[in-house]
Amino acid sequence: MKHPKRDFCGNTSRREFIQTVSGGFAKLALTGMLAKEGVLGNSLNAADSLNPLLPRPKHFPVKARSVIFLFMYGGPSHIDTFDYKPTMYGMDGKTMQVKTFGRGGKRNEGRIVEPRWNFKPYGKCGKYVSDLFPHVGQCVDEIAFLHSMQADSPIHGSAMLMMNSGSLVSGKPTLGSWINYGLGTVNQNLPGYVVMLDKTGGPISGAKNWTSGYMPASYQGTVFRPKGEPILDLRHVDQMSDGEQARIIQSLNHLNEGHMESRVDNSNLAARIASYELAYKMQSTAPEAIDTDRETEETKALYGMNEAHTEDFGRKCLLARRLVERDVRFIQIYSGGSHGDNNWDAHGDLELNHNKHARNTDKPIAGLLKDLKRRGLLDETIVVWGGEFGRQPTAEYASGSGRDHNSNGFTMWMAGGGIKGGISVGQTDELGSAAVERPLGVKNLHATILQQMGMDPNYLSYFHSGLDEKLVGIEGAEPIHEIIA
Repeated sequence: MKHPKRDFCGNTSRREFIQTVSGGFAKLALTGMLAKEGVLGNSLNAADSLNPLLPRPKHFPVKARSVIFLFMYGGPSHIDTFDYKPTMYGMDGKTMQVKTFGRGGKRNEGRIVEPRWNFKPYGKCGKYVSDLFPHVGQCVDEIAFLHSMQADSPIHGSAMLMMNSGSLVSGKPTLGSWINYGLGTVNQNLPGYVVMLDKTGGPISGAKNWTSGYMPASYQGTVFRPKGEPILDLRHVDQMSDGEQARIIQSLNHLNEGHMESRVDNSNLAARIASYELAYKMQSTAPEAIDTDRETEETKALYGMNEAHTEDFGRKCLLARRLVERDVRFIQIYSGGSHGDNNWDAHGDLELNHNKHARNTDKPIAGLLKDLKRRGLLDETIVVWGGEFGRQPTAEYASGSGRDHNSNGFTMWMAGGGIKGGISVGQTDELGSAAVERPLGVKNLHATILQQMGMDPNYLSYFHSGLDEKLVGIEGAEPIHEIIA
């Protein structure tokens, strides 16, 4: 039965528009199924562009449903946090032959800056953790430490693109986009990919770090604010012109009249329709999702929300848990923003910088791990901690304790989602300048996350410009099998 013609010369209410758009999604779903069967063409991504937000089948049994990536922007020093180097104590100020490559270029020797904090063992595994992270230290039996990470660049911008998208070149889809592309979105009322920035600002390169690249915009990250209106510009549907509304509804009516082949030729429109409907739903859903006032005082204290220095990051970690409960696939929280000592980039005063950022994040991170575990969510949520690279064992300048960038060997860690706890993989040399045992690339980290989420990292692809593009590249990458339970 054909729908009656509608006159768009006058004003159309948002309610009428959304009702009409929503009614067309049954046809979009049917079209998607036909596309997958090859009825409407052979495009590898035709069905995905028709229904970009629908859940999809998995390649493997699922061990994790969500990812929380705690991004320490600027590059925390591994030898001052989780990579214990006892032989460095007493070496402070000595000039050593050690090859380094950072912002200051390549050097063959430098002045040693010994670790500025003491380490002590924690947990049943006896893992040594620095005094910077006493609360995280209590959780080491849940954590797999990766001590031999390597990045392809010692420069912030390109290293962050590598960590987020698997490529030094901008314009590629980021990890959260690949996860939502591969699995779809469970909660149709919230974004599948959420980003929370530091209160001081965003990281270098900005939105390139959560872009969907050559994929539809439906897969890009949505920036959430932990207070006030959670999503800026959410009322875009209200601001659509009558012409835009008319074009969308006429296309849906065209489908209903049996002209489904035109849908394939207009696949970008489907993504726009889905985005508009999601925006409409989020106007009522998102405020409830970020309402941390619903939590008990004990829970808020667990995250450090009752203390000035931990309140901001603690609120974001608590919000991440609430989003995981609501089936959001990928949440990324940035510690550090802007420039200088507003992030972990400790070129000058190492003690001032790392004391500040560790103090702001230690208790909230531990609170997140403990809260996820007691609610039965840690088993199905991967928590990742790390920055774009580490820092050198030597001083960058003639005086002071500042360290330069180090992409040759640094530490990240993972917990939950089928990841073994209480173990360490890989090793850097005695000064922490380079990985010497089981070197691990960013692609290995990405492959591990994809596999735990139920996707084959070497099979998941997106057809673009004549190529089957992959997050792990055409050469592929193996997951880190040692940490998989």
